[in-house]
Amino acid sequence: MGNDTGSAPLRLSNRAARRLFLDRHGLGRPPPQEDLGGLIERLGFVQVDSIATVERAHHMILASRRRSYRPGQLADLLEKRRTLFEHWTHDASVIPMSFYPFWQLRFRRDAELLRARWRSWRRAGFEERFDDVLERIREHGPVMARELRDGARPTAPGWWDWHPSKTALEFLWRTGSLAITRRERFQKVFDLAERVVPDAYRSMAPGDEETLDWACAGALDRLAFASPREIAAFWDTASPSEADAWCAAQGPGALVEVEVEGAGPGRTRRLLARPDICELAERASDPPGGVRVLSPFDPLLRDRKRAEWLFGFRYRIEIFVPEKKREYGYYVFPLLEGDRLIGRIDMRRRNGQLCVTALWPEAGVRLGKGRLGRIGRELDRIARFCGCCGPIFENGWIRETRG
Repeated sequence: MGNDTGSAPLRLSNRAARRLFLDRHGLGRPPPQEDLGGLIERLGFVQVDSIATVERAHHMILASRRRSYRPGQLADLLEKRRTLFEHWTHDASVIPMSFYPFWQLRFRRDAELLRARWRSWRRAGFEERFDDVLERIREHGPVMARELRDGARPTAPGWWDWHPSKTALEFLWRTGSLAITRRERFQKVFDLAERVVPDAYRSMAPGDEETLDWACAGALDRLAFASPREIAAFWDTASPSEADAWCAAQGPGALVEVEVEGAGPGRTRRLLARPDICELAERASDPPGGVRVLSPFDPLLRDRKRAEWLFGFRYRIEIFVPEKKREYGYYVFPLLEGDRLIGRIDMRRRNGQLCVTALWPEAGVRLGKGRLGRIGRELDRIARFCGCCGPIFENGWIRETRG
């Protein structure tokens, strides 16, 4: 075994673990001179999502870490400088272009997986459209799915009504022949990968073993402490068995076991880490003391079980829950203060105003004058960020603690 199990494991207190985890996720104090591209590289990726009750998830994620961030800055890196590309991790994400060579394994695996899966979903005829779609783009330039027609118009916008050319576009993107050159009103615009991805990155072809080593090492470094399952899930490139094998293959002293305290009594977990984990935790920056609104898709919360164990904060997105059965709301934003998740807030843009419907504090969190002032300043910032007036508050917006 590569991890050192012959001696008593190191221990990390819950407070130290939270601080280190926040620092690794860009929620500590930013390093001097770190630009937006450097932040995204430190995170590994930023999930992209279409819901914009306040602003789209990727912009909310970045704005929670850089107060000066504006959406045009991300578009500049993606569409002009080409230092980022958009592809798949556990979901659609913005990824540093320097990582592109390690997506070759993903392209090959997706080709096999999606052929079988999409055939079984009766998307008949999409494979026959590959040559026509590629020729259309080669001759006439970038294209959106709506510009390709296959007979009758779909009756609904969901994936279940993708026409064959739309399915072909998505397959060719997922498997590396196409790339997203830009988005228009959040619709993907596809072009040949050779026109979007710089030659230097397309010409690199790391082997499977090198890719899996990069993926597992990069995941552990960003998580700080993790199980093999969590390492595998980070990029969703390595399988759990491959992450297990990677951990076992590390040389003596490369990994150690560490007992990490969770947020409640008896919640300690024994996880893998680098040997200098305690020094890393001690050097981690303290998070800023103000309140920050997080996206529901924030990297801090992506692994819901891990967030609940480490922060004692149970969070679920209720988009697909029938309205009458929702515990909180359609799209509720977590609130981070220092190293604590202190509550959640329901708000949205409406008629040019940021309208706050409800705020639920976590158990044991008092909404005194100072804390309400910090929440108010963050809401003022969010309103400015999304171009709204406000915030304005509905009657009874402060709700009783639940749980």
